[in-house]
Amino acid sequence: MSLYISSFRLPIEREEELVVKRMQHNGGTLGYIDNYYPCCIFDKKQLREIEFAPITVFCGGNGSGKSTLLNLIAEKLRLSRSAPFNSGELFASYAESCSYTAACGDDGYELDIPDGSSIITSDDVFDFMLAARTNNEEIAEETEAGREKYVRLKFGETVRFTGMDDYEVIRQQLLSRSKSVSRRKFLRRTVGTEVRMGSNGETALEYFDTKLRTDCLYLLDEPENSMSVKMQFELAKLLEQAARYCGCQLIIATHSPILLALEGARIYDLDASPAAVRDWWELENVRLLNDFFKKHSARFR
Repeated sequence: MSLYISSFRLPIEREEELVVKRMQHNGGTLGYIDNYYPCCIFDKKQLREIEFAPITVFCGGNGSGKSTLLNLIAEKLRLSRSAPFNSGELFASYAESCSYTAACGDDGYELDIPDGSSIITSDDVFDFMLAARTNNEEIAEETEAGREKYVRLKFGETVRFTGMDDYEVIRQQLLSRSKSVSRRKFLRRTVGTEVRMGSNGETALEYFDTKLRTDCLYLLDEPENSMSVKMQFELAKLLEQAARYCGCQLIIATHSPILLALEGARIYDLDASPAAVRDWWELENVRLLNDFFKKHSARFR
């Protein structure tokens, strides 16, 4: 199992300095700051440094800071990302004041963050599904017109070349009359192919299966969103394989008890004050579920 970053330190002791500096930037002693985010979040939790394992998990309720931590790490490491994130006028300077320690390889030298490493959020998955649906709808609309075009070009009059404007039509007619090209192949080449989609959960799982490459660092923000319990088990298996066999380091923010139980995961409980490293079965939300099932245990007999 691989490590590319071994620790990350938050600038808790510099928060007041960062605030004062920004206030001066906004107008000297009378300077005003609209939003202190992300200051004051982690000081209350006495969270100054995070020690990473090949799989590290941030767990906590809404507002606990788990997504903020991922975004700070991604910003400091300059990881690629697709979806925008909640920021603020102090965020950039706060991220700049963070520090991290790279892991060392077998030769004792610090490792670089691998190319292709990125942060992936639930918004990325939703955007992918939306784009795929839009693509499929457009292709479905164009396919009917494509069928009519195929018949017209294959069995209609031969198009005469009178100028470059005719080039594309002639190319398509030659394609339609080729003995090796069926109507299905013609439509695939001229209209396009629909993205294969199942349920939202199946599509999300397929997204991660194709997105995760070997030997990379990935920050995953609530990857279980839109997945059923069954799909979450499949996602857990995929993530464990990525870490164990594919050289990936994973840093995950999640509510899911199934992902919290990833083998060997180091879990930071951000609901605790001070924040603490815990085993998954010690976490409040897992215990609440356990109590719920115990209460109704007779129904499972």
